[in-house]
Amino acid sequence: MAFEPPPRLVRALGETPGDADTDRWLGSLAARTDEAVAGLGLTVERVQVPGGRSSLVVLVRRADGSPAVLKLVPPRSRPAGERAALAHWGGLGAVRLLDDDQAGPGDGVLLLERLQRDVSVRSLPEAKSMLEAAGTLRRLWVAPPAGHRFETVAERTGRQADAMRAQPDPDLAPLVDAALAARAELLADPPEERLLHGTFRQSKVLAAERVPWLAVGPDPVVGECAFDLARLVRDRVEDLIATPSGAAVTRRRVKRLAESLDVDQERLRGWTLFRAVESGVRALRVGRAQDAELLLEFADWL
Repeated sequence: MAFEPPPRLVRALGETPGDADTDRWLGSLAARTDEAVAGLGLTVERVQVPGGRSSLVVLVRRADGSPAVLKLVPPRSRPAGERAALAHWGGLGAVRLLDDDQAGPGDGVLLLERLQRDVSVRSLPEAKSMLEAAGTLRRLWVAPPAGHRFETVAERTGRQADAMRAQPDPDLAPLVDAALAARAELLADPPEERLLHGTFRQSKVLAAERVPWLAVGPDPVVGECAFDLARLVRDRVEDLIATPSGAAVTRRRVKRLAESLDVDQERLRGWTLFRAVESGVRALRVGRAQDAELLLEFADWL
């Protein structure tokens, strides 16, 4: 199959220069796709455009004519973890993995059920979208499999904390210090661990046929539920920032989401702070200044 990778994917992968593994993956993407299509006996319909920032998505049909999605994931996006989480969920709350017996873990190739990729819960009114997204997230919070090899919240945020400490802008130091202090306090006495989506937001919840909504694109991690929910709190952050009452709306959102999903409100606020500052600092590091400004202003409300 001759194609050019979607520009959005190329730009996103290029935000971290010098990543040799990702450069090699991108350079061999056409050949990898052809190999996966042939190996799984698929017929290609088209590449999903604009697609995502961390994987190539190809709309395909299986040998029996049924629709599916072929997803190719670079090594840095931890495809083995995504495969393991989807297999553990078994289609409950998340997209169903179709090739569990055909492709080895860690190969970066996933064959998934076809969802309506152009219809996410973001298409719903804000209150309804939050309700549906939260309900989907609740179904994903299950006990991790015995002997799992998923990264933990402590491990992932530990790497992130190191990068935050290296932020050279002295004006951001108070916000970074507050986020790091919140993380330390939260990890000192964590509640029961669950398997988490890891990067959950409204755009990760797509319309489906067998149930109304299913989650896609996990970067799974094991830890407390408040960590997962924290990313949802800042959804539509650009709308929050543009609203004169954005700070008050954010505080109400924290309260409502915590109550609806039986999560401690202060723990949710703490993880929301940490994740917003971490994302803002990372956005600055890769040159997305506008995104950074929105995220750090949001974090300042917390």
